[in-house]
Amino acid sequence: MATTFKKGDNVAWNSQAGETHGKVVKVHTSDLDFMGKHRTASKDEPQYEVESAKSGHRALHHGDALKKA
Repeated sequence: MATTFKKGDNVAWNSQAGETHGKVVKVHTSDLDFMGKHRTASKDEPQYEVESAKSGHRALHHGDALKKA
């Protein structure tokens, strides 16, 4: 089972540029469109919107792609 996170948690994830650090800015628990793509989410499998501390860019990840930083 993936770790769960909440808004404000400091997290790290892998990106094309290597490991990236930032924070959770929103927890999505229902399907949504993000950056032109439809993403599925539920209470059991949320999508976490994260913001890079370095670039300010946002991304969407499942909990298993994140780790506490």
